[in-house]
Amino acid sequence: MKTIARDDYLQQLIDRKHNGLVKIVTGIRRCGKSYLLFTLFKQHLLDSGVPEDHIIEIALDDRANKSLRDPDVCYQYVKNSIKDNGLYYVMLDEVQFMPDFEDVLNGFLHFGNADVYVTGSNSRFLSTDIITEFRGRGDEIRVHPLSFAEYYAAVQGDWTDAWNDYMTFGGLPLVLAQPDDTAKTAYLNHLMDEIYLR
Repeated sequence: MKTIARDDYLQQLIDRKHNGLVKIVTGIRRCGKSYLLFTLFKQHLLDSGVPEDHIIEIALDDRANKSLRDPDVCYQYVKNSIKDNGLYYVMLDEVQFMPDFEDVLNGFLHFGNADVYVTGSNSRFLSTDIITEFRGRGDEIRVHPLSFAEYYAAVQGDWTDAWNDYMTFGGLPLVLAQPDDTAKTAYLNHLMDEIYLR
């Protein structure tokens, strides 16, 4: 897959580091939230000198992490992963898989040395009142599919061809990984049927 720069969103995350709030990355499914947080932002942290063992990553939609969907188990796992007084970056993907996630995330802030980031994409996370559920401790970053500028920066080549593709297939990042128009159409139909309609 082509490397996709999401510089504006990455800068929003960087600007919010250490602000004492839960950074909540929201957006429709497959718009690139996880890539932004777990690839681009993590690389920024590593490049900034953050030790890898001070980055705690949990993908709650991964079957391997099913036990961590239990709020108490997840809370204890993160607490046990914090071994010293250094700053830790806690990143949870698809946090809506965890019941009572607001209490867990707000609890992480009490550790004093945890900077917390989460993604979520269900209807609850796309509502306008998600921030209120964090009782003043949430800071939302709303991610959208690729703009044409982001799309073209990734595909390069003929501008008109890129524009026509973008107008036909849209800006969901994984469209770029499809080898041809038939595969792009199949991918989008699958998303519509299996994710949005279901």
